[in-house]
Amino acid sequence: MSVSQRLMPAVGVRWSSHSPLGATLTTRKPVTINTIQSLYRKKDPITVITAHDFPSAHVADHAGMDIILVGDSLAMVAMGMDDTSEVLLDEMILHCKSVARATKGAFTVGDLPMGSYEISPEQALASAIRVIKEGRVKAVKLEGGKDMAPTIAKITGAGIPVLAHIGLTPQRQNALGGFRVQGKTISSAAKFLEDALAVQEAGAFAMVVEAVPAEVAELVTSKLNVPTIGIGAGNGCSGQVLVQVDMLGNFPPGRFLPKFVKKFGNVWAESLKAIEQYKAEVKSRAYPAPEHTYPMSKEVFEEFEKYVKERE
Repeated sequence: MSVSQRLMPAVGVRWSSHSPLGATLTTRKPVTINTIQSLYRKKDPITVITAHDFPSAHVADHAGMDIILVGDSLAMVAMGMDDTSEVLLDEMILHCKSVARATKGAFTVGDLPMGSYEISPEQALASAIRVIKEGRVKAVKLEGGKDMAPTIAKITGAGIPVLAHIGLTPQRQNALGGFRVQGKTISSAAKFLEDALAVQEAGAFAMVVEAVPAEVAELVTSKLNVPTIGIGAGNGCSGQVLVQVDMLGNFPPGRFLPKFVKKFGNVWAESLKAIEQYKAEVKSRAYPAPEHTYPMSKEVFEEFEKYVKERE
């Protein structure tokens, strides 16, 4: 046996520093449209959170979320873009794939990004099919109310569940004059009600309601036969959604947060502390310590030393 053969690790031993995170170990039944409808009928609040990659979906699914949304908010929180209008359909599909690999229990929904569904119902259906087939999610989400009803009907008519999004629609923030609360006047609240009824009639299985006065959202919710998922719309909705990065506090101090966001953690501070400690220990050579290295017998090392000298 050669020296190189004696120094090789045993076959089958994993020495790599990289290993799969693995899929979520769950005993719960996968959430389906029927599950969501059952929660709605029982008035059991529906829990929704965004995810943009395998790790964020992994932890959300492990926590037992009902719905995991691959929101186009990933444009800003995962891709460093200025707003959601920049993200492309191919990019959304890539993130949907990552989330779908981690999600074994929650019901997954993928956002249709701006430009992928507004031209025609046919364009929207083609985009939705790609998100379902390539992104491997269970449903799609799109923004718009009464004007998008024919599009929602086209997609649901093809057997693809649609989560609607009304109230403040971020993809249209330029037309709305910015991120402004909707439904604060009688005319605006009436339009919100019309939008809600229209997307329900078109076949949406639920609708995200964003930045609407709590009283208006609760009243409109009571007039519907499908769930509302609130974000900045009070607790009278059928469920709630937040952007995971926001609610985890995974951002530096001073970043603007909408009024409706509650920080349930401070991941940024914990990550910063850990990375700073890692840097300090590398600089001081405290890391890696002997327990972080792979042992070699003294005899084999001496043989290796002899081998090196013989090569000189």
